[in-house]
Amino acid sequence: MLALQIGAGNIGRGFIGQLLSEAGFELYFADVNEELITKLQERGEYTVELADETHQTNRVSGVHAVNSMKEKEELLQLIERADLITTAVGPPILKRIAPDLAEGLKRRAAKGTASNVNIIACENMAEGTSHLQASIYEHLSSAEQTEIEKFTGFANAAVDRIVPEQSSEDGLHVVVDPFFEWVVEEPSLKPGTEKIPGVTYVESLPPYIERKLFTVNAGHAALAYNGAAGGCETIKESYDNEAVRKAYFGLLDETSELLSRKHGFDKEDLKAYREKINTRFQNPYLSDSVKRVGRGPVRKLGSQERLVHPALGLLDYGVEPVYIAETLRALLTFEHPEDEEAQALQARIKENGREEAFCYYSGLDSSHPLTRLVFDQA
Repeated sequence: MLALQIGAGNIGRGFIGQLLSEAGFELYFADVNEELITKLQERGEYTVELADETHQTNRVSGVHAVNSMKEKEELLQLIERADLITTAVGPPILKRIAPDLAEGLKRRAAKGTASNVNIIACENMAEGTSHLQASIYEHLSSAEQTEIEKFTGFANAAVDRIVPEQSSEDGLHVVVDPFFEWVVEEPSLKPGTEKIPGVTYVESLPPYIERKLFTVNAGHAALAYNGAAGGCETIKESYDNEAVRKAYFGLLDETSELLSRKHGFDKEDLKAYREKINTRFQNPYLSDSVKRVGRGPVRKLGSQERLVHPALGLLDYGVEPVYIAETLRALLTFEHPEDEEAQALQARIKENGREEAFCYYSGLDSSHPLTRLVFDQA
């Protein structure tokens, strides 16, 4: 069984690639980072270290790599041959990898006897594979789409593993959170690919995507933005700050209420899930910076994102998302000189004010109840 992992960054190597290798796949990485790919080609292995008191290190060996830019033919041949294709490139990059995937799948179809292949986007976004599929289909005719659907499964997934800022000079060694979760929507898979140990297969993915988005991602955002506003530098420092921690727990109370009402999650199960998250955010070996976690504030203001989306859901149930609104106010103060989105947000705020910027990026108007909740209590 051959697996092609597109994206050889820290998540690609330290999470998806490791699990695929341990499952017995012949593992290939594809990436545009020439230095990274060259090292993988030369060594054929890398190490993954757990960020806890054990510092347990696992060696992932027998791996291969191709440069997506300079070895295009090799990449297309891998897309033709792969049993499983996974991605960990970041949501904005999915459109960029779509043309090569479309071309490789067309070649596969041209053989006439194409074996099944499953594609799973392992991105920090809802319905990442559906977004990737739509981008691939932009490069295919209707007839080609119909043909490719005969042998290609597009399965959405929810992934969760914290990878803190790395300090190793090795270039391949990666330190990761001991906890991980990879949930895949099984009905969308084509037969033929063996199940991956450590992956949870479910009939319906949306509840699990939203549980992660509204708990892990929203909680992380609460610690990052409220922490940054309060002068904290790391996520653990934010958690240890009484005012920030109050905002964080308040937000999780709100999102858990939504998850319980909307998806029927048991409240005790949600409590246990939250306790795992709390332990992770307190882990001194995962002392991530608030600036790294807070990157991309424009995207995180989106109506389908970790803050606005659950806030709107709560309002539909007649519940005021007070602590989510507090975090949104903090987000609007977030500054990061090396993050383009943070710079764009602050530039717009400087020109038009915070309320206009919030409405522009969230898609809400100034009279919307969430807008008023964010700014009337400012």
